[in-house]
Amino acid sequence: VQLQAFGGGLVQAGDSLRLSCAVSRLTTSDNIMNWFRQAPGKEREFVAGIRWREGTKRYADSVKGRFTISRDSAEYTVYLQMNSLKPEDTAVYYCASSSGVITDASGAGSWGQGTQVTVSS
Repeated sequence: VQLQAFGGGLVQAGDSLRLSCAVSRLTTSDNIMNWFRQAPGKEREFVAGIRWREGTKRYADSVKGRFTISRDSAEYTVYLQMNSLKPEDTAVYYCASSSGVITDASGAGSWGQGTQVTVSS
C-alpha cells in the first residue's frame, strides 16, 4: 500500500482542519487505516483508526468528541476531521495501515509522509 497525507497547516485554537490520506495499492493485509501524530520530543502516538471494509472506528481518549475519522472507499481516501483544535494537538500527522487493531506505532505496516499541523494559542 502507498499512503500520502496532506491537508495540514497553521490554525488558531478552536479552529477546524481536515486531513486527507490518499490510499493506493491496497492489499488484503491493509485492514485498518490509522492516523498517528508526533509532537517534537515525543513518541509517535495513535490518534484514530478505521476498518477499511466495515467502517468501525476507534479513537485515542485525547481526541474523542473532537476528531472524526472517515473513509471514502470509492475515492480510496481516509479523512481526519479535527474540530476544536488545541495547541497540544500540534504535531506531524501520519497515516498508516495495519492488519489489525494497533495501539502504538510499532504495529503499523506502511506509513505515509507526515503533514504538519500547528495550532496557535
